[in-house]
Amino acid sequence: MTRQLHLNAFLMNTGHHEASWRLPESDPYAHVELSHYVELARIAERGTFDSLFLADSPQLWGDLAQRPAGALEPLTLLTALATATEHLGLIATASTSYNSPYNLARKFASLDIISGGRAGWNIVTTAGAEAARNFGLDAEPAHAERYARAAEFLDVALKLWDSWEDDAIVADKAAGVWGDDAKVHPPRHKGTYFSVEGALNVPRSPQGYPVLVQAGSSEDGKAFAARYAEAVFTAQQTIEDARAFYADLKSRTAQAGRDPEHIKVLPGIVPVLGSTEAEARANERVLEDHIVYDHGTARLENLLQLEPGTLELDEPLPADLPPESAIEGAKSRYTLVVELARRERLTVRQLIGRLGGGRGHLTFAGTPEQVADQIGTWFTQGAADGFNIMPAALPSGLAAFVEHVVPILRARGLHRGEYGPRRTLRERYGLPRPANQYLSPAFA
Repeated sequence: MTRQLHLNAFLMNTGHHEASWRLPESDPYAHVELSHYVELARIAERGTFDSLFLADSPQLWGDLAQRPAGALEPLTLLTALATATEHLGLIATASTSYNSPYNLARKFASLDIISGGRAGWNIVTTAGAEAARNFGLDAEPAHAERYARAAEFLDVALKLWDSWEDDAIVADKAAGVWGDDAKVHPPRHKGTYFSVEGALNVPRSPQGYPVLVQAGSSEDGKAFAARYAEAVFTAQQTIEDARAFYADLKSRTAQAGRDPEHIKVLPGIVPVLGSTEAEARANERVLEDHIVYDHGTARLENLLQLEPGTLELDEPLPADLPPESAIEGAKSRYTLVVELARRERLTVRQLIGRLGGGRGHLTFAGTPEQVADQIGTWFTQGAADGFNIMPAALPSGLAAFVEHVVPILRARGLHRGEYGPRRTLRERYGLPRPANQYLSPAFA
């Protein structure tokens, strides 16, 4: 069978472009309306996408003046979407820094059961002092410590998801035996960050456990991904950088003793479509014309850890920015933005325009054929296993991609025409259902 492109719909309120809510057709209240997300999920399912993804953070994002702020809790929202869809994978972001393994493992197992095996977890360590202060901390934990906690968190979650064997439920009415206690394995975990005694109070789910997704591209992030991740959401601006990241991550995964085919790399792309290239560029300019540059400057200063008022709109970035090693937040995104500005000699104004649509993800304006060419080239030349599709405006951008780009990808044999017999998200991504660790010879 021809290698198939994986498509994930990354949904963000009215669209990924920060000014999308200002368009005449946009609903500035859509981000808290279930009907909005049901419509988006059904559009993605019409395009036979593998999955949709909701980002999240345990803090209020940004300035309320900038764009729709606040977000519905993603596991709650995805549980509702599970009843409105049949095939689409449902991936939620949840933090290892500000959750406990037992509660989060239970929630994801529940979503996997309710959806019939379509759950995925985007694992984040959560950067930023603002989130830390919401949980009683004076400052965010150091980058390395966040990843150390995340590794133990994952180890505990995996023990919890495996704490029931698949056939622990007997349901023998005649004998009066509902389940077999011998097939339940309490983790009895005592570690550096967590102490968890008992088994999960939810049976093992259809996938065994949700598809594990990760989005960090720092050195710590790549090491974590090689050990645990089954899909990686990443951001690159050039095919050369994307191919280097792809090869590096596949190599690290093999060195960790895993099959490199069992980790899927999905860069983000913000497609802005037009019937001609000129029309696509005009559509892109409409969005850029709605940017409020004061908001963009403040956000950029925060990312670069500069004092407010440091940046001048029509000047380049300062030459004396701190090195990545001094950054405790989003290290890989910091480096990507700085390298983009330096490589293309952008002024702050131009950089804000480039970041307005995808915050560092590749933005591409063109015809449906040109967008399909870009996706196909990265896919066939060792830069991606698929893409995070990040529409600049919603629902129009996702609908346009499904109506105009997906048919081209199907005609080229890169994307499925129908879902077929595979039911779970693991099956869609070509991933095996994990064996229960308590049944392994090493455990026995």
